[in-house]
Amino acid sequence: MNARPRAWLRVLLPVLAAAALVLGAVAATAAPGRPSSVRAPRAAAAAGHASAAACNPYASSLRPPPGPPQVTPGSFMEKIRARGYLIAGVDQNTYHFGFRNPFDGQIEGFDIDMIKAVSQAIFGNPDQVHYKAIPDSLREKDVQSGVVDIVAHTMTILCKRLKNEDFSSVYFNAAQKVLVLKTSAARSLADLRGQKVCATVESDSLAAIVKYGAIPVAVPYWTDCLVLLQQGDVAAISTDDAILAGLAAQDPWTMILRPVVSQQPYGLAISKQHPDFVRFVNAVLEQLRTDGQWAASYAHWIGHPVLAPPQAQYAD
Repeated sequence: MNARPRAWLRVLLPVLAAAALVLGAVAATAAPGRPSSVRAPRAAAAAGHASAAACNPYASSLRPPPGPPQVTPGSFMEKIRARGYLIAGVDQNTYHFGFRNPFDGQIEGFDIDMIKAVSQAIFGNPDQVHYKAIPDSLREKDVQSGVVDIVAHTMTILCKRLKNEDFSSVYFNAAQKVLVLKTSAARSLADLRGQKVCATVESDSLAAIVKYGAIPVAVPYWTDCLVLLQQGDVAAISTDDAILAGLAAQDPWTMILRPVVSQQPYGLAISKQHPDFVRFVNAVLEQLRTDGQWAASYAHWIGHPVLAPPQAQYAD
């Protein structure tokens, strides 16, 4: 393949820097931009650093009560209903999961569908939500401080995070991989030893980059990483394949390398002060798994074939 045209690159950069590029439904289902099928591994291989006896990110959440989600008297859900809207911390730069549609200004994606389902369960309306767009670095801080009620932000359940905030059951299984230009000779993260690899500030991807001997470059947003890759300022981007899929869909000159760096189970983050809300959200997710809504959202945002939703496991 010929080298990438520099003139074309300079035209593309300002567009990508806007962080809201949408290429349409065809791009959303293109093979280079689709996360691989990931099975939830045993606890010993799961994300995080605690032993299986101490922590299992796949079975760390609170079991919901039987039946559909219910807003009970005195619950945190009742307080949210009285306020009149749910406050959700989300991304606006991750194509497929949480991004701002440039045509209507609305934030949408797979993660946003999860939040809409919670709003529907509380209010009977999926749109009674105030979205707070936050970078990766504020996800934990905002949920711990109560600035937001819930975070839906391609957020991996990690043992170290479970010490500070609660999570829902796993709603999506991702895997950390690597994105490079198609002209790159690298075939794994190990091949990038001594080279610059981009990730976002305070993302768990940075630790893996360091572990493999690459030089981490931390930026606020994943679209910043894409611009740096296009400019030749970094050799690669490493994060979850779900995020890389959105970046690859925006740039046909990139490709996702096949080797898996680590497993990344996603959960919705909630303050430890509201265990009733954790159980409520898990009831919502269970409903989505069984009534076809999860599958419909996956098909719409990620593509076909549609994988089975992660089976819920609980700590209690």
